[in-house]
Amino acid sequence: MNTPTDLLDQNKEWANRIKKEDPRFFEQLSKGQSPNYLWIGCADSRVPASQVVDLAPGDMFVHRNIANVIAHTDFNSLSVIQYAVAVLRVEHVIICGHYGCGGVKAAFDDQNHGLIDNWLRHIQDVGRLHADELDGLSEDDKLNRLCELNVAEQVRNLCQTPIVQNAWDSGQDLNVHGWIYSLAQGEITDLELTVSSNSDLS
Repeated sequence: MNTPTDLLDQNKEWANRIKKEDPRFFEQLSKGQSPNYLWIGCADSRVPASQVVDLAPGDMFVHRNIANVIAHTDFNSLSVIQYAVAVLRVEHVIICGHYGCGGVKAAFDDQNHGLIDNWLRHIQDVGRLHADELDGLSEDDKLNRLCELNVAEQVRNLCQTPIVQNAWDSGQDLNVHGWIYSLAQGEITDLELTVSSNSDLS
């Protein structure tokens, strides 16, 4: 396992490699950012946002939390969304969950997890809303479907924030997408949940 010192050494090697490929890369990057994407994903270490879509530093604004939840009381995620939409004026917000999500699994394992149980309540609500659909599925299928349904609910939550509503009302080009990532395959699936205006919300 790498030590923190190893990470610092690897950083120097990475920076030197980038400079050899493009001597002005960091100079240009330091002048500001203008990403076209906001990625809202799970904090799982196996789903590194920019890496799984092969984007360079500066191309994607990123927010991650347990199970990619958009809660209307979470000022952390709302502040990121506000900055990305109103200041950076990203055109695409991607909510990307992943199959086998530990947060989704923990929400339904009947265990006491401490403080995080308050956060997991949002995911439990997703399960309650879709109980009829989930009933009768195997445990693996139920978990995978819950991961998809959680993305769908978070897309809806995001679209209903005043931040996104105000952007659409002002005519801003803003599209919200729901995706899911397969840890086993390394591939992303578009769940075809894209919302581009209030008229797209059902």
